[in-house]
Amino acid sequence: MAMTVGEMMVTALAEHGVSKVWGVVGDALNPITDAIRREDRIDWIGVRHEEAGAFAASAQAQLTGELGVVMGTVGPGAIHLLNGLYDAQKSHAPVLAIVGQVPQASIGTNFFQEVNNDRLFDDVSVFTATVTTAEQMPYLFEQAVNAAIAQSGVAVLSIPADVGGLTLPKEATIPRFAPKPTGSTPSADRIGEAVNALQSAEKVSLLVGRGAQNSREELLELAEILDSPMVLTLKGKEFLEDENPWQLGQSGLIGNPAAIKAMEESDTIFMIGTDFPYREWIPSGKQMIQLDINASHIGRRAQIDVALVGDATESLRLLIGALRSAGVEKDAKDWAEGLRERYERWLDGQKKLANPHFDETLLGKLRSLGDNPSKRIRPEGVATALDEVCADDAIFTSDTGMSTVWPSRLLPMRGTRRLIGSYNLGSMANALPMALGAQAEYPDRQVVAMAGDGGLMMLAGDLRTAVTYDLPITIVVFNNAKLGMVKLEMEQVGLPEYGTDLDNPDFAELGRAMGLESVQVSEPAELADALRTAVHSSKPYLVEVLTNPDEVSVPGEIEPSQVYGFARAKALELLPDVNFRK
Repeated sequence: MAMTVGEMMVTALAEHGVSKVWGVVGDALNPITDAIRREDRIDWIGVRHEEAGAFAASAQAQLTGELGVVMGTVGPGAIHLLNGLYDAQKSHAPVLAIVGQVPQASIGTNFFQEVNNDRLFDDVSVFTATVTTAEQMPYLFEQAVNAAIAQSGVAVLSIPADVGGLTLPKEATIPRFAPKPTGSTPSADRIGEAVNALQSAEKVSLLVGRGAQNSREELLELAEILDSPMVLTLKGKEFLEDENPWQLGQSGLIGNPAAIKAMEESDTIFMIGTDFPYREWIPSGKQMIQLDINASHIGRRAQIDVALVGDATESLRLLIGALRSAGVEKDAKDWAEGLRERYERWLDGQKKLANPHFDETLLGKLRSLGDNPSKRIRPEGVATALDEVCADDAIFTSDTGMSTVWPSRLLPMRGTRRLIGSYNLGSMANALPMALGAQAEYPDRQVVAMAGDGGLMMLAGDLRTAVTYDLPITIVVFNNAKLGMVKLEMEQVGLPEYGTDLDNPDFAELGRAMGLESVQVSEPAELADALRTAVHSSKPYLVEVLTNPDEVSVPGEIEPSQVYGFARAKALELLPDVNFRK
């Protein structure tokens, strides 16, 4: 029986194992969405904004490593996909975007809603093409999907309105997609260079990211050999934090003094599976070793002395064997243990702030006079309460900004918990749609979106998507009526906050209007019970938490210039008419 272009695409995706397609329906995509309607193996999830669909597909691809699929129709529908697709691209998530295009005869005529899709998506994609004839199938479709899988990126296929319903040639077959590429290892010479470099080092710090997510045993063994503290990137936290005596949490703006000190005091830094982007947080003058499966990542953040290109797990096994054969053994355990003790002291201090009764203590009363005069809930407490009430296999998503700071510090990734966000692109508004994608993929696991008030308002329409498709996510809204990270960035360089105030609605009322079970929490003692009820509900649930807008979140170690910056900013906020340049 002859198939159309749309039917062939949908059948091929179903046979590949794709079970969800996200998007907004529209004219050019009608032959494809109709084929989905008739394909029992694939569910269509219609979002209220295409950006949300792209974020959801990105989340599924990040969580599973498998292909995510999103669709957007002609012109504006295609454009709306861009932000979520950039998140997928920068997160190395395999995503296929099927986008509509005007009829072939109208392409290039400035037709209604026409945009140049191939040019529009060129920067975000590893493959982009427009189908113009049925005869191009299945070959063009195979190229698109294979590119997304092989390069862990975004592939975009544009379908003109008069192409999706065309009948395929009789000889056309269902596309078969290539498997994911297997690992590789560095040469013996390169391994030898790394052994020599590590043998000559006195103190080695490991900076480890998501690329080493399957290398936990090897990393712990390497740390044992080298007496190496392990600084984790935010994307490495979910795989390497639990029961790891060598880990010191994060560095950078969300980091802590122990992690920063480890990097500064070591003479050698070994970057493993990370493209950590913040050069200012990588100290200069160190011997640098980098292991990454992508050669283009080598040397992007610091000049590298020894480059190892290969799969993290296989390469580390070779390196460990070579280190043991060479008899490499360090005497830096006291240093590493001292850093770990410092990290735990800092963490204990953070946990004191999270105690719901902290502001009732003498220290809390004194501190709150300056940083929490309204007695709102300290956001540290939200993270620790979520840890208390959530299962060991819960999936968490977080918006960019302050709603990422607190879970990065105080929400441990024990068991098989997962934590994803827009940690490379740094977009707002991602937590809600990523939670939708996670819950659709894992219906039996708790899924919690830690949303900023600014981010949630950008895509609030997709609160209803959770209701429509009965996705029992929990949305925790950090309502501090501020763009908190922007406020921090301004004050850090001595500028008074400006334009950061948010005139928010009552989010609990908004949630109820959207059909979610909702509650607003303003008392610290009520927080844990409210969150427990939400995460155990079988329905979508929104918990609005009125949090302290002035909670202090500064880098783990503050430079003198930053101290002056904060002081100057606060003075200008209190005395806006004073000219401090005189």
